[in-house]
Amino acid sequence: MKKLFGTDGIRGIANKEPMTVDTALKLGKAAAIVFRRDQRRHRIVIGKDTRISGYMYETALASGLCSMGVDVLLVGPLPTPGIAFITKSLRADAGIVLSASHNPYEDNGIKFFSHDGYKLPNRIEKEIENIVLNDKYEAPHVAPVEIGKAYRIDDATGRYIEYIKNSFPKGMQLEGIKVVIDCANGAAYKVAPTVMKELGADVIVTHDEPNGLNINKECGSTHPEKMAQKVKETGAHVGFAFDGDADRIIMADSNGKIYDGDYILAMSAIFLHQKKQLKNNRIITTVMSNMGLDFALSKYNIEMIRTEVGDRFVLEKMIEHDAVLGGEQSGHIIFRDFTTTGDGIITAMQILRILKESGKDLKTYSDCITKYPQYIKNIRVSKKIPFEKLPGVNKELEIINKKLKKDGRVLVRYSGTEPLIRIMVESRNEIDIDDFTFKLIENIQKEINNGGK
Repeated sequence: MKKLFGTDGIRGIANKEPMTVDTALKLGKAAAIVFRRDQRRHRIVIGKDTRISGYMYETALASGLCSMGVDVLLVGPLPTPGIAFITKSLRADAGIVLSASHNPYEDNGIKFFSHDGYKLPNRIEKEIENIVLNDKYEAPHVAPVEIGKAYRIDDATGRYIEYIKNSFPKGMQLEGIKVVIDCANGAAYKVAPTVMKELGADVIVTHDEPNGLNINKECGSTHPEKMAQKVKETGAHVGFAFDGDADRIIMADSNGKIYDGDYILAMSAIFLHQKKQLKNNRIITTVMSNMGLDFALSKYNIEMIRTEVGDRFVLEKMIEHDAVLGGEQSGHIIFRDFTTTGDGIITAMQILRILKESGKDLKTYSDCITKYPQYIKNIRVSKKIPFEKLPGVNKELEIINKKLKKDGRVLVRYSGTEPLIRIMVESRNEIDIDDFTFKLIENIQKEINNGGK
């Protein structure tokens, strides 16, 4: 085990390295060393989604932190962005989230937020990682009188609910709007329905009975077709499907048409532009966003800047370019006026604001973006060989790019959280996509199996 942190914290199968109780205990101790910079009493928030393995990691992390003299604030199941908010609200020194996002219950993950609610920069993650992997626990366990305490924060959910409601225009209500919510049997199961009901919406809730084993199981943002069908069956105006930790969202209109993050970005950017609220008239998205989004925004002279995949990279670029809107095709959307990370529930509230203020149904926005045909394929790999050591793959990529020119593009990358190669081919001509993708997959599998150059 040479590395712990990926693109979004640490992630893996529960009870297997790196996601073992032993590693979690060490991470707690390492975090205490890194965040305890002076002699005052320090506090770190721990929250989680609804996976059964969350209990043991919560206990292990808390034990490691307390053994080093840090107090622990336990908030229980809460969306990832909620933990970022609570960390900042309680003026804690850091926050820790136990979640594997949209992955099945067998997986879990550990990610950190700094005191201001932002994900940790790489240098601090590496500092924690270096302590754990090299057993550099120079600071001894504290004396018995200095051992940390663990507290349950009973009002964390209520605090986050009020925070979300404050992102919605004051005085605006949701009476007359029927909403379907798919909570993915995850961390949104209390918060999302409560927020919308308190604002007057007629709310139909599905997959809100987590049992530790059913998070993301054939539901939520990775299976939005069930939510979309429920919208049609019930005559709802709109539907929202969250993932397990509620930091991403997929929508559906009253006809059951599904809208991904590119649609959300297009709708939101155009609306904010027309309201003169899109600062610097630009948004940030990733290399995965469809080329149709570029075209849609160019009609309004809205600049679109791409970055690598991951909402942390989107946020970094948003700060660099002073943008208030950014996100990913997968449904991680950041409204920087309200949040420090992707927040599915706040995104839902902003979409509802657009519908209320415009007086339009979501389906009237279905043509706000015309997408290029796009094919995305994930290939499971036994090892991640650097692409520079796969000459056949690089040659095929060069051939494809020459043929596509400005009418499309191809992207090949390793997943930062799973043993996968992700392939995306996009072209105005749908016929080209199948041929290009087949040849690319053939080369990748051949060279990976041969161990690369």
